[in-house]
Amino acid sequence: MLNGDIKSKIISNENGKVLDFYNDNKENEPSSDKIDHASSTIQEKNSEDPSSSNSENKSNESKTAEKKSERKQWATNADAVKVIGQPEAIAVLVNKQNKLPDNYSPKDLVYPDVPFTFNEKADKRKMRANAAKALEKLFAGAKDDGILLAGVSGYRSFATQQVLFNNYVNRDGQKAAELFSARPGHSEHQTGLAMDVSGHTGICAAQDCFDGTPEADWLAKHAHEYGFIIRYPKGKEQITGYQYEPWHLRYVGTDISKEIHKKGITLEEYYNVAVPVSEQK
Repeated sequence: MLNGDIKSKIISNENGKVLDFYNDNKENEPSSDKIDHASSTIQEKNSEDPSSSNSENKSNESKTAEKKSERKQWATNADAVKVIGQPEAIAVLVNKQNKLPDNYSPKDLVYPDVPFTFNEKADKRKMRANAAKALEKLFAGAKDDGILLAGVSGYRSFATQQVLFNNYVNRDGQKAAELFSARPGHSEHQTGLAMDVSGHTGICAAQDCFDGTPEADWLAKHAHEYGFIIRYPKGKEQITGYQYEPWHLRYVGTDISKEIHKKGITLEEYYNVAVPVSEQK
């Protein structure tokens, strides 16, 4: 969903209006572990069959040109960070290449009526109103199936994410930290549309051992029914830029969540954009 000036279009589930979620500001990506695959991405091998007709050759050339153009757009997106111009859009794409405004905070944050793994009424309980309502329905649906869930972490401000990210960098180094933690401004938690979820005991909350639990399996099968996606699925690390997180739910609305689940794709693939990341070994 890219055009010549590399603007992606999204559909807001609140009013059905087509929005630009980029503005024209660019920032150079400071990441040192980014792979530069622009040259390999935009090259296309085009072998011509001398026995083909002129019309077939023209058709093939046209398809090749389209592929080259699309891949050039992917490469261009990979080379720069864009500041999101419509951060309030429900299906906004926030990742390593798409940055929220530093001062962005959703205006409709509320406390979803669901259990959490902690007792204090902290900001990390909050979600945007539509997402919170959907989360309540998801928890109720899970309970009907004998699955008891608990919230772990929802809304996170720019400042909070900055502290967390810096702590991870100090502990693990920048290259490792960027595989599981977002830079400030690049976190979905700042949108108020994401929630980390665990079982009601909190065991394995936001940890690798959550994978394969009844709660994780239920979320993988049913989250899309309530407008959520598993934002960082297994096997898609090279596309999302992050390790597999079966606990990280992102609200995008049921139309998009059902399509993403049916096709087995990521939000990046839904919008047809690529995210360059370090090679996983």
